[in-house]
Amino acid sequence: MGKIYVVGTPIGNLGDFSERAQETLKNVDFICAEDTRVTAVLLNKFGIKKPIISYHEHNARERGEEILPRLLEGESCAVVTDAGMPCISDPGEELVKLCAEHGIETVAVPGPTAAVTALAISGLPTKRFCFEGFLSVTKRIRREHLEELKSLPMTLIFYEAPHKLKNTLNDLLEVLGDRRISLCRELTKLHEEVIRGTVSEMIALYKEKEPKGEYVLVVEGAKKAPSEEITREQAAELARKLIEEGMKASEACKEIARKTGFPKSEIYRIIQ
Repeated sequence: MGKIYVVGTPIGNLGDFSERAQETLKNVDFICAEDTRVTAVLLNKFGIKKPIISYHEHNARERGEEILPRLLEGESCAVVTDAGMPCISDPGEELVKLCAEHGIETVAVPGPTAAVTALAISGLPTKRFCFEGFLSVTKRIRREHLEELKSLPMTLIFYEAPHKLKNTLNDLLEVLGDRRISLCRELTKLHEEVIRGTVSEMIALYKEKEPKGEYVLVVEGAKKAPSEEITREQAAELARKLIEEGMKASEACKEIARKTGFPKSEIYRIIQ
């Protein structure tokens, strides 16, 4: 019986293509790729010559029936995606599931993942997060999806295409509110950019320019409801202490509002 290797590929910078990943692709019998043209370009750059089989969401069942017997007979294959780690918001998930059901060993050859890379540089909490992949292009389904997430306290991560970014930002504001957000664009590529601010600030920004490149959206989780154990006056006192320590009043109120759930404006009004 053969093995299936889940091989991570660069999300932009070719320097992130590990030696182990290259050796694995050289040694397997064949490679399953989401887009054979994209994978062929990568393999050619590194002098890797292996048969490539198209495996994507529209042919997954058909291809799975072709690939499985070859693995059962002892061949080995690697599954790759266009960029990043396969099987994460990617049709390779189904192939790994099929192999698991038939007792075929799966070996991970880790590589870059856009979601975790963006989270690490977002400036938002990283201890708990929820990866949601791509939101639906259908407005109703997209908003229903966001409604399910609006009360979650962990950081939220989404993938988004440039032509859908403006609509997604508007829905984030309407459903989740004006939260902190980090837009990570073209990660590890020449024009990499990380833009931090609030959702409303991002909406204003992209009224002035058109989105370009692939985006990862890292969004602040839901704030806790105002604690019953602390009053507005006590929250204001905490803000005063921060001001005494040298913090600007607006920043102090913003920080305490984030921690207590009380509106920043109310805290600011009390300390005046």
